[in-house]
Amino acid sequence: MAEKKAKSYQVISTGRRKKSIARVRLMPGTGKCTVNGREMAEYLQTDILLLVARQPLDLTNTADKYDIVARVNGGGIAGQAGALCHGIARALVKADEMLKPEIKKAGLLTRDSRMKERKKYGLKKARKASQFSKR
Repeated sequence: MAEKKAKSYQVISTGRRKKSIARVRLMPGTGKCTVNGREMAEYLQTDILLLVARQPLDLTNTADKYDIVARVNGGGIAGQAGALCHGIARALVKADEMLKPEIKKAGLLTRDSRMKERKKYGLKKARKASQFSKR
């Protein structure tokens, strides 16, 4: 008979920021983080964006407990880092409910609702108008 393997579970969650959407898979592991098939540090290039994306892991001291595989699309690199942060925070809460108060207090479970303001007609951008001429 075949031996029974211990079931390894994975948690799937979604994070959003501006126009970016991150689909995050959290699995028990050694702390390896990949984003769109590349290492997180290689994908997010700057230290500040890496710090933003890893904030939930650093806050809960679970950086070496879980492996993260994420697919991110839409928006720019800063929005994608914010979406990763939101997705990782939600996945951590799904995986371990005891982490929720700590993550919620830091405000990482709240979706940042700020979006780009739409351009209005007669203006160059959302609020920028052409220079006023009296004569």
